[in-house]
Amino acid sequence: MVKGKGIIPCITALAVLAAILALGSVCAAQVAQKYTAPNASTIGSGNEATADQTIPRPFSRPCVVQLFSDYLFENFNAQSFSYAPPADCPGPWAKVVLEGDFAVTAGVQYDRTANVWLGATNIYFGTTPEPSSTLGPTWHFESDLTEYSSVFAAPQTGTVDLGNLVNSTYTGIISGSMQVQFYPLGWGFPEPVADMVLPLSAGSTGGTVALSVPTDTLSATFTLPTNIERAYLDVLAQSQSGDEFWYSCAPNDVAGELDNCGNTGFRETEVTIDGQPAGVAPIYPWIYTGGIDPFLWSPSPGVQTLNFAPYRVDLTPFAGVLSNGQPHEVSLSVYNADDYFSATANLLLYLDHFSKQVTGAVTENTIGAGPNPVVTEHLHSGANGIKGTVTVTSNRQFKLAGYAVTSHGRVNTEIVESIEFSNSQYYKDTDTQFEQNIDQLTTISSVETVTNGPFVTTSNTSFSWPLTLDINYVVAADGSSAQTTTAKQTYEQQSTQTVNGFTTSSSQLSDSGKHTDVLNFDSSGNFTGNTNQTGKQDYKFNQFPFSCFHRKIDSVAGLLTSAKQSTNCGFGSMMSEDEPFQAKF
Repeated sequence: MVKGKGIIPCITALAVLAAILALGSVCAAQVAQKYTAPNASTIGSGNEATADQTIPRPFSRPCVVQLFSDYLFENFNAQSFSYAPPADCPGPWAKVVLEGDFAVTAGVQYDRTANVWLGATNIYFGTTPEPSSTLGPTWHFESDLTEYSSVFAAPQTGTVDLGNLVNSTYTGIISGSMQVQFYPLGWGFPEPVADMVLPLSAGSTGGTVALSVPTDTLSATFTLPTNIERAYLDVLAQSQSGDEFWYSCAPNDVAGELDNCGNTGFRETEVTIDGQPAGVAPIYPWIYTGGIDPFLWSPSPGVQTLNFAPYRVDLTPFAGVLSNGQPHEVSLSVYNADDYFSATANLLLYLDHFSKQVTGAVTENTIGAGPNPVVTEHLHSGANGIKGTVTVTSNRQFKLAGYAVTSHGRVNTEIVESIEFSNSQYYKDTDTQFEQNIDQLTTISSVETVTNGPFVTTSNTSFSWPLTLDINYVVAADGSSAQTTTAKQTYEQQSTQTVNGFTTSSSQLSDSGKHTDVLNFDSSGNFTGNTNQTGKQDYKFNQFPFSCFHRKIDSVAGLLTSAKQSTNCGFGSMMSEDEPFQAKF
């Protein structure tokens, strides 16, 4: 067997892939809410299983609109559907929930990317599981689209883009259905809903845009309402092709020597308005079910693999500028893109309904033209091969401030943000061993202070995205070989809001996974099977003062061995026993 250096050549060879696959918010105002059952999971099954929380619902009966049913995905042609708002549930709605149920037949198939669009607006972005020769997995996902309610107000055409190659080699056929549930507004106050959602996509029927190099942009020019009070940009940038494993890439001066992708292990999405820096969207290191070692992700996939969460950039300091009646261009680019990122975004606007004209200006903007990553290399080459470390760090802090003169006075908004990124890789490459260990961490702290007369509202949001990936390929004396891979990743988010020093809401989310597997090869390099596979996912969510959710699943040898659910949601303690789940009010 020819041993490849780096994460990509060792894993994505078609022969090896074919052999492997053949073998085998509860809003404080909405107290009256319920939880549906989590994704169905059967102990001893190899079917797709996650610990993800399902969306809490009001107790009222929803109106259901079926977007499409049992569509087959056997080629790369996008499919359309017709949408009309529910006649029996006119808006506004207490909750809008998107549900998807998909399947892939047993056989050989890659993981595939799926996008769903309503008009030009993206309402779903995720990837699919890979099947085996004996198992065709089914899976379910949900998204809370209440804030996007305005998108569902009018009849329009939708598009499903889930490209899939089916032939004599790749036999897995994907099928799926999707619906939207609309819950009528009952007692209490509705959740915040954007007045307008404006898409950044490829055209009138949606579609992502490929950002292959740092100078490529996803851009849209809008003539906006003149009474904007708040603005946000929800950003999705999915790594593809040569950038799929961007977290494993090396600096250009040593990438060739390491047989690795280039531009370092750092990527970041930059946001501009009219060519001026307006925000930063760090990129989460999603890993798809065919990534690195497909056995790692059976039956539990990586964090958010099946349903990506967008990163929200707060553009409220620009509200006064965006309201001046002139056209404005909003753009995205990916720093260090190396072919390529699949990107889309949605601009959410909240309007001042008691004013026809909001005025204002940006008073401070220290974002700068871009990051300034620092690369440190300690690699040593000799008779025994290459050994050493490569590290890239990027630390940036900035302030963005502006004001808007509204119907209820002058509103000052200040955002102070800190983004710290580090990616450290250890390499060891000899005749009998290849080792690559990746230790990546992104931490984000954002504090928004809004002053409106005597009221000061402070929103403090922080993220922590650690990724640890250890790959160790060893050749034995008899020529056989084994590759051991361990992947650990977490998505953590904490948010707190205070008004004049009094806490009005707070939430904590932690979604973590740990997966291990060993790929075995004989002395001729033929794949002989995998061993020692284990997987874990632990999902916790607390929201003050009304809700709590904790679920944990475990798997061994590709089969689910444990699924526990509890109201013990303390972030400082682990779940110790099975409990029937109850919403905590």
